[in-house]
Amino acid sequence: MFDNFLIRKDSLENTYEDGKATGFKFAVRIADYRGCFLSLHNGYYIECDGVEYPRELQNFEINGKPPRDFEEIKTCVWEHWNFDDEAYVHVKKEGGLAPGKHVIRLQQSVLSQYGYMPWDEEWVKNPPVPGHGAGAGKTTNICEFELMLQEGEE
Repeated sequence: MFDNFLIRKDSLENTYEDGKATGFKFAVRIADYRGCFLSLHNGYYIECDGVEYPRELQNFEINGKPPRDFEEIKTCVWEHWNFDDEAYVHVKKEGGLAPGKHVIRLQQSVLSQYGYMPWDEEWVKNPPVPGHGAGAGKTTNICEFELMLQEGEE
């Protein structure tokens, strides 16, 4: 239901380090009406223009803190992502994205917070790969978005 509103349409920008494009970012919201503790946020399935960007190339920015990788995020057991809070997903891609329209396919992975399931303990040690079924939480489908690259700051 909320899947189609996960990305803010005007938020796609390149990211820069020392004046050089090193990737791109976009604003996201959580699909779960309760929000979640960050330690349950397992990353995203992200495909941009037919290229898949695994969790290892993603960083997550929320709560006024600098972007963190999902290995660090899974240790944030007391930090919460509230339903209405916007966050940014940063994706490493040398040279960033070209100007113009881009197609992003996305699925959010937030592990269940409703009680104990037999696989929960294993997922804490070895989280499922986003976009491959397990751990999809409230985003059961991979959603597609067409976004225009905005002018970012170099």
